[in-house]
Amino acid sequence: MKRQYIIALAAALLAAPASYAQFAATGTTTLSVTVSAEAALSVTTSTTTLAALGTIFNPYTGTTNLTYKIRTSQSTGTGNVTLKVTSDFSPANGPSVTTPPSAGDALTYTCTAAAPATGCSSATTASTASATSVATFGAGASSANAGNAASTAWSLTNDPVYHTGSYTATVTYTISAT
Repeated sequence: MKRQYIIALAAALLAAPASYAQFAATGTTTLSVTVSAEAALSVTTSTTTLAALGTIFNPYTGTTNLTYKIRTSQSTGTGNVTLKVTSDFSPANGPSVTTPPSAGDALTYTCTAAAPATGCSSATTASTASATSVATFGAGASSANAGNAASTAWSLTNDPVYHTGSYTATVTYTISAT
């Protein structure tokens, strides 16, 4: 009896691994993915030149183009594109966002943005202290796979007190989505 028990136990142990992996002509798996809110942008105008067109002392104007990609949550999602002047005009004695040389001097912008974005509705004064809005998105917003277009049209006061020379400032755009 003991010998039969050992043989039966050995046969059961040899058969055990076969029960874990069964081979057949076909098989299946279940794929699972969680799609989250995401956003990205590309500033396609690396240098925006502001130029005064027309008569003397017209504002300096120029346009910065960008492309955005976004997907917001279906029921409560939001998103936005903002900009901030992260490095004011330099060198000194020219235009300035932080401390303009004359009252009324300002760097302002208007914006356009392809749907599903809503661009800023009126001229906005740029700031070095805080980010300002370029575009907003609501719940369930999604761009084209290649991205959607947006732009910022700049206007800088052409003040006679500015010293002659070349001046540069850096603007940082940020996009977010929930």
